[in-house]
Amino acid sequence: MTQYISHGDITIAYEESGSGEPLILLHGGESGHIQYDTFRPLLGEGIQAIAYDQRDTGGSTNPAQPYRIADLADDCAALIRGLGHERAHIFGASYGGAIALQLGISRADTVRTLTVATAIPQFSTAPATAQNLTHAGEDRAATMLDAVLSEKGKQSPELFAESQRILLHRPAEADKRRMDAIRGFDVLGRLGEITAPTLLIYGGDDPLGKPEYGQQILKAIPHARLEILPGMRHGITLEAKHEVATLLRNFILAPAR
Repeated sequence: MTQYISHGDITIAYEESGSGEPLILLHGGESGHIQYDTFRPLLGEGIQAIAYDQRDTGGSTNPAQPYRIADLADDCAALIRGLGHERAHIFGASYGGAIALQLGISRADTVRTLTVATAIPQFSTAPATAQNLTHAGEDRAATMLDAVLSEKGKQSPELFAESQRILLHRPAEADKRRMDAIRGFDVLGRLGEITAPTLLIYGGDDPLGKPEYGQQILKAIPHARLEILPGMRHGITLEAKHEVATLLRNFILAPAR
């Protein structure tokens, strides 16, 4: 069931499942909270999984004004506090991974653990394929579908159908605001400020959030840990959802936490 929290002139739509350690799930640039519909149940007992729609997405509403990734991180922090938590565990994939990194830097007070997947810390250095996705085009959805699944994954009717289902088509103005925000994203020089326990997860064959970006972040955050999933592309929360859910669950529920 979709629920709502107000944050200034923004309304945040979210869904939650389970109980226990609060975990916020940040979706990618081409999707919404529905990205995690089949992922949340895999996290198991002891975790309260919360997936929400970022600005210009799904059931959330916001003014028709430009914003930055830092503003989206503030929204996430407002959701955490609005749900009655001082801090929460954070998982972000792709665009959501950028928000997660920003949150770990500028809103560290709300982060208990940080898991970043398939993210690029400095978008100006992103591959041409990723940069082209920030521009409208008829082949954009096709490019994303190709990048999300491995060749083996594309042979699965279930995986292919789920990939198509979670891709959203936003109005042009809303899409432009989101893409403008990610084009200006750059925290490369600030990664060393992240103090939360950090897990990095990347697909070994990802053409967008390449594993080299995980290595780059790992060098800047000495306490971080990097997991590379062989053969996986950009859609690790789809094709490798069982593996990712296990990694995330074990990280969150580790005895030292």
